[in-house]
Amino acid sequence: MSDAAAWDARYAGGGFAFGEAPNRYLAAQAAGLPPRGRALAIGDGEGRNGVWLAERGLAVTSLDWSATGLAKASALARKRGVMLETVVADLTAWDWSEAAFDVIAWIFVHLPPADRALVAARAAAALAPGGLLVLEGFTPAQEGRRSGGPRDPDLLWSAALVREHFPDLEILECLEGTVLLNEGPKHQGHAEVARAILRRRGA
Repeated sequence: MSDAAAWDARYAGGGFAFGEAPNRYLAAQAAGLPPRGRALAIGDGEGRNGVWLAERGLAVTSLDWSATGLAKASALARKRGVMLETVVADLTAWDWSEAAFDVIAWIFVHLPPADRALVAARAAAALAPGGLLVLEGFTPAQEGRRSGGPRDPDLLWSAALVREHFPDLEILECLEGTVLLNEGPKHQGHAEVARAILRRRGA
């Protein structure tokens, strides 16, 4: 699934590929998120994470390159009674704002190495002082499991890559391990992931 058309096709069905509930790791950070401010959910697809952040009281931008996914995100926001700004864009080409977001959700966004480095640098710069970046992604140990994730090993995360790509952010948590996913039909079962919470210094 390497282009917008492929993701449009995936999201074209009546259900939600990854469910309507937020990513569990993101949801587990609820107590530490700011009660107001701006949030950005990248690769937000059908909007499960962006809508959840909006329900926390944040002004949310949901960013994805699938117009089909974001149309469903808008519908989910209306169903939940929250506002959600949706932006159809390629993460590498989007005009990132400097120090604009208090929270960035980077959940299962897997990019080629050069694109990953570029987007990571822009995401770090887009955090406001004190802002949090919450990340979860599959690791190479996911190979052979059927619970999700790309097959190309170059697209996968690791704790070492998190540290490499976000050198200027304070690491509050960074780990790898096995989790049990229950996120719609596409993420079911045990999975090998990297998880991290990072903060921009200065607040």
